[in-house]
Amino acid sequence: MALDDATTALLTQLAESGTKPLHEMTPQEARGLTAALGELYGPGPEMARVEDVAAPSPDGPDVPLRLLVPRGEVRGVVVYLHGGGWVIGALDEFETLGRTLAERTRCAVVMVDYRLAPEHPFPAAVDDSWTALRWVDEHREQLAGARVPLVVAGDSAGGNLAAILTQRARAAGGPAIALQVLAYPVTDCDLDNASYRDPANQLLLSRDSMVWFWDLYAPDPDQRRLPDACPARAADLGGLPPAVVLLAEHDVLRQEGQAYADALARAGVPVQARVFEGQMHGFFTMVNVLPGSAAGIDHVAAAVDRELTARPA
Repeated sequence: MALDDATTALLTQLAESGTKPLHEMTPQEARGLTAALGELYGPGPEMARVEDVAAPSPDGPDVPLRLLVPRGEVRGVVVYLHGGGWVIGALDEFETLGRTLAERTRCAVVMVDYRLAPEHPFPAAVDDSWTALRWVDEHREQLAGARVPLVVAGDSAGGNLAAILTQRARAAGGPAIALQVLAYPVTDCDLDNASYRDPANQLLLSRDSMVWFWDLYAPDPDQRRLPDACPARAADLGGLPPAVVLLAEHDVLRQEGQAYADALARAGVPVQARVFEGQMHGFFTMVNVLPGSAAGIDHVAAAVDRELTARPA
């Protein structure tokens, strides 16, 4: 189906403002665009506790984290990795989403401020995310008041990182992850599949902008084929935690996201995959701007509730 009215209006507004395509911007210009979009989202729900902390890293600088604890009993901890092609995105821009997820899931949300390319290319984002996950696992009682289940989640490049973390955790024998939530994740580096070539998908994110992101993040083609860059390239997907995969109908990443969901299912991983019709890449994070965001958050909250309810106390 066609893009919904709200998405069409947003794209029209951006075009009329003279906003350049991402691939024609410098990283600094692109970061300014996402900061401006973040101002549209509003403050988000009130939290019982908001705290900036840091996860010490043995191999690099400490990894900044933002803890968002909802009111009432905390059922789990969500480690959230933001999107932005590993190049753009900041905690302030995703805090409204984090607060909303915390309230809706009744989980503490820990947002990870991993290092960005091109200043810090692959694998800096992966290493920082792994450091954050292990630190959160070790401090679950301090963060949530009890040894509650651990969820990893992310959108776009953050979905890529979340999927990679589940594979690292499996290989390392922990942390134990109850659920992975992947919103239109980057899972491969094939820039020529059908959804990449579809003219209807060249929107806020396009094939050209994904080329730009990959060139800044992992300029060496050999690096891109590593499972730590493309989780779909892993030899074995068995034994990974249950997955919730959200896809946008009009998205260059739709095909690879669906292929990854299908591969997980073939490997015996429980998967809930849904394509959100009339939506473009980025819809999930645009809280209070696109109705598709509310639908996506409803979907994730229900999935987290099902998984946590099914787990023994």
